[in-house]
Amino acid sequence: MLLLTAIGTLVQIRAAADELDRHDPSPADAVSWFEETPGRFRLEVYVPTKQDAASVEAIVGAAAPELHLKQKKIKDADWVAMSLEGLPAVRAGRFVVAGAHALQGEQGGRTKIWIEASEAFGTGHHGTTWGCLMALEGILRKRRVSRVLDVGAGSGVLAIAAAKRGAEALAIEIDHRAAAIAAINADQNKIANRVRVIAGDGARYIAGKQFDLVFANILMRPLIRLAPKLVRAVEPGGTLILSGLLRSQAPLVREAYANRGLILERQIPKETWMTLVWRKPA
Repeated sequence: MLLLTAIGTLVQIRAAADELDRHDPSPADAVSWFEETPGRFRLEVYVPTKQDAASVEAIVGAAAPELHLKQKKIKDADWVAMSLEGLPAVRAGRFVVAGAHALQGEQGGRTKIWIEASEAFGTGHHGTTWGCLMALEGILRKRRVSRVLDVGAGSGVLAIAAAKRGAEALAIEIDHRAAAIAAINADQNKIANRVRVIAGDGARYIAGKQFDLVFANILMRPLIRLAPKLVRAVEPGGTLILSGLLRSQAPLVREAYANRGLILERQIPKETWMTLVWRKPA
């Protein structure tokens, strides 16, 4: 496994990251960027082979020729844990998400969500997870949430957050290993009695049912494909939160949902990502 890094301005780093995200399939296993010092941003790209590294260099060179990529070899099995280990707590409104090490030092009235770094997506650090939590925060300021559906649950962080505020949540995750981790996380957070985790597509579990809040933090193409089912799953007066999107992909998703009787209430940007909050009229 190789780690490619570059330091540059926000415009340069975002241009490179956006161009890498547009490639499907991508030569990169993971792409992230963040502000390292005021006004200076860092791009990190993980690739499996030297050939993929060369492809990334070509893509970045075309998008932001001013950037200089540095290359470093890392252990294949450890790159996810290495990138997440020791991450600070993430605060999103009334919620704080972290591993046990960081939660110990948390004071105040925020709702604590214990999520350890693992292969299941969703530690709160990604812009899409943060956006969904902020969307939930906005909803809870207006009303209670009772019945929640979390499609593509990953670590279960969103279902757990809703359950900690009193909801009953159904978390669906197609990856069986991630679903097992979500179940463990629900148990560790002491709300396993309010979070049901389903491994698989879960279609038969939601057929004919409606929820007052539906999360779908997945990818653009499945969001568009699942639009009819997701809209049907929202009860009148309920909310649909969509994420897993690049800002550049948001218009296509908005188009897929705009003519299905929903009202776009809010858009929550975070770095290169966008979260869309829809309401179904009562």
